[in-house]
Amino acid sequence: MQFTSKFAPTIAGVCAISLALAGCTSTGDSDQNAAEGPKPTESHGSSPTLSRIESSGVVKICTTGDYRPFTYFDPKAKEWSGIDVDMGRTFADDLDAKPEFVRIDWDEFPSKIRKGACDIGMGGLSITTERAAQLYMSDPTTQDGKTPITQCGKVDKYDSIDKINDDDVEVITPKGGTNEEFAAEHFPEAKVIKWDDNNTIFDQIIKGKADVMVTDAPETKWVAHEEPELCAVNPDKPLNFSEQGYAIRSGDDRMLEYLNTWLRITQHDGTYAGAEKKWFG
Repeated sequence: MQFTSKFAPTIAGVCAISLALAGCTSTGDSDQNAAEGPKPTESHGSSPTLSRIESSGVVKICTTGDYRPFTYFDPKAKEWSGIDVDMGRTFADDLDAKPEFVRIDWDEFPSKIRKGACDIGMGGLSITTERAAQLYMSDPTTQDGKTPITQCGKVDKYDSIDKINDDDVEVITPKGGTNEEFAAEHFPEAKVIKWDDNNTIFDQIIKGKADVMVTDAPETKWVAHEEPELCAVNPDKPLNFSEQGYAIRSGDDRMLEYLNTWLRITQHDGTYAGAEKKWFG
């Protein structure tokens, strides 16, 4: 799928279209200091982010690289994979640019995006009021919720918040992000183990060093598919409601409009479903 053939041939085309509505400025002054991030212009129709992408030919994508099936960085092969990695590559390609993945920690999304270290944040980002207060969040890419995952013989023991919130239960959670926040809020009586490496966190459950982890339903489904010892606990009936999406710099209305338009198209033409199929079958 080539997005440019359906919406706009280049970023310049976006500016040309918006000129009639609000006036699009030249990209000559679009280069920004990375330490300060892109600055808004006086023209309401322009996008400093899209202008920077056009002038550089690069889309800088912040992601953690530790959250399969959405984003994964293989340290040995030095390769990226995941649903949102594929979507990031498509997003860049549709802007006639190259993707540049910037690996960050979960709690760094607001600061990195504000400072211009990346143009967009991707990789299974839950849409929360806290993030929305600091960033623009896109329309949802997925709808799910927090779901337990445990050894298959223990599914009935951890199928509710009340059962998990017990002083005999060891809940493991990655540091930073909404999984840690959920554990802190809902499991004050349990022993919460904060783990540094999300790539090895499920091994701790297999080895019996932790009882259960609560994370987003798509991750539990993928892990259960990969690890026969582990089972997702009612992934179609999660413990809460959540949505995931992409994040950009707050205030860039034109970039948000472009991103949401692109997202709607890719969700209806098979592009997003194709990226998911690699992981869910």
